[in-house]
Amino acid sequence: MRSIVRRVAPALLVAVVVGAGAAHAHAEKIAITKLSDLPPHAYTISMKPSELAQDAAAVDALAAEIEANLRADLEKYDIQDRSALRRIHGTLLTIAMLQGDEAEVRNLVETVRELQEKPAQKLTSGLLAEAMLAAKAAKGDEHETLRATLQQSLEALPYQEVQDVLKQNKASFEILSPSLMLGGLQAQADPAAKDGTIGEDIAAGVVQVGYVLREVLPFKDDVVSAYTAVLDANREERKPDIWGAREVTLTADQKTTPVLLAVWDSGVDVALYPEQLWVNPKETPGNGKDDDKNGFVDDVNGIAWTLHSDPTPDLLFPIAKEIESPDTFKGYMKGLTDLQENIDSPAASDLKQDLAGLKQNEVKPFLEGLTAYSQYAHGTHVAGIALKGNPAARLMACRITFDYHAPPEKPTVEQAKKDGASMAKTVQYFTKHKVRVVNMSWGGDLRSIEVALEQNQAGGTPEERRALARKIYDIGYNALFKALEGAPQTLFVIAAGNSDNDVKFDEVMPSSFKLPNVIVAGAVDQAGERTGFTSFGNVDVYSNGFEVESYLPGGEKIRLNGTSMAAPNVTNLAAKLWALHPELSVAQVKQYIVDGADEKVTGETTMRLLNPKASIGLAAERVQ
Repeated sequence: MRSIVRRVAPALLVAVVVGAGAAHAHAEKIAITKLSDLPPHAYTISMKPSELAQDAAAVDALAAEIEANLRADLEKYDIQDRSALRRIHGTLLTIAMLQGDEAEVRNLVETVRELQEKPAQKLTSGLLAEAMLAAKAAKGDEHETLRATLQQSLEALPYQEVQDVLKQNKASFEILSPSLMLGGLQAQADPAAKDGTIGEDIAAGVVQVGYVLREVLPFKDDVVSAYTAVLDANREERKPDIWGAREVTLTADQKTTPVLLAVWDSGVDVALYPEQLWVNPKETPGNGKDDDKNGFVDDVNGIAWTLHSDPTPDLLFPIAKEIESPDTFKGYMKGLTDLQENIDSPAASDLKQDLAGLKQNEVKPFLEGLTAYSQYAHGTHVAGIALKGNPAARLMACRITFDYHAPPEKPTVEQAKKDGASMAKTVQYFTKHKVRVVNMSWGGDLRSIEVALEQNQAGGTPEERRALARKIYDIGYNALFKALEGAPQTLFVIAAGNSDNDVKFDEVMPSSFKLPNVIVAGAVDQAGERTGFTSFGNVDVYSNGFEVESYLPGGEKIRLNGTSMAAPNVTNLAAKLWALHPELSVAQVKQYIVDGADEKVTGETTMRLLNPKASIGLAAERVQ
């Protein structure tokens, strides 16, 4: 729980080729209905992961071991989740590229396309792999062949459908460097290998980095050139924006009732929302006392918890005490956002220049600083979306603190119990003050706890580590589930997650919760198409989570992507429904949100797109 947040900082990882393969059900296979049912694999290595990735022979040997285990798993198990299969076959595709097995590469590329559920991913998957095969087979200039082949493939795509993926891919390649990848391994993977073994996730990452260093980086400029040519040729073409026509703005002269909403997040700069702040009537501002004897000092506008779940009066994460030059990382965050939007801004240029000169041992502080700033900014950005266009909304801030270090702190049973108690107390606080709707753009998953234990050399054997991770996860899961279940008069809006995975299969909390007073929000873009990052498996409605504008601490505006931005759009609608109709129950508000959403079918997927205007109209009609 504490190591994962649905953060807005773009991941500095390169998904060169990803996909999933089919595992047809056979009677003799063992059914796998959740990720943790698959057996853990461990690999013995004789050097640090950051060193191994640079040793071609060592990478090939590790890749062969991984391949043997993955193929054995596919033979033995009926893995009933497409995203899990996609991860497995993505690794096999990387290995096939390393081995130069052209037939297997082409077979895996086709399998990837067959099983991709999102149209843009189906269209773009494997194009670079095919271009690299063409370059290897070329009799002339490999670089020109790859560039021309990739550009031709990209030009043949329906630009309206794939433009966002192309922008993000170009951005990833523009910042790609040996120092960045090896520095990432040094920060995250090397600590896990002190005993000479690494788990499957880290091993696959090492092979991926080794592959990119050896096979992809030599063609970096050609890849960027191909993407740039296609994006420049279509610079004026953008998807239609469906959200403006659906928006509802309440005004001060309308008959409304104040409605209390809470942003349970990484902290809020409450100074930005002076007219919409909730004020605890039993607290005296700034006196340093717990006036209402509830365990919180100066909880005038809300409550806050430190990383170790101790109460603190600071509603905003004290960024200046944690990292040097927060403004520098604000600039990096802006630069990354501009790169992903294909905007050639000064911030984007500065970021590329600074990353180009980044040394391997400087990557860890860079990653930690960027993560810390993104978490610092996260709650304020979310709050602005939740409050927009609703003068009747009253904001209660509730800060939960996430670990920004690489690697994160060691998870423990003791801390999990303390975290669970703080979450229960937080929900009790919401209930006491009659909060109507709570936004929760965060979460954690079982596998991340297992990896964090590995990174901290804790938990024993792979099997023992998995059992300990399960114990820690279940403590947090049960505490939070029980707390939300015990607050039926409050609606909790939860972000689905940004890992393009099934939250039930991967056991992600709280987005896997099924409760009458919970709504899970997935993310779509400006045209209502599912984003490449949005998770799924338990989504009630999809809302805009693409380039959503809101505030950073201090008041500057920025556009950010994520289900973290989609969830507060749903919270915003719930608060408006209660502002107009305070007598509505949680069940009614949830029903109006879902019933008012538009049903959209894409391939095998049926989803409901948020429609505030329709939901508010439906409520008015039924109430009348």
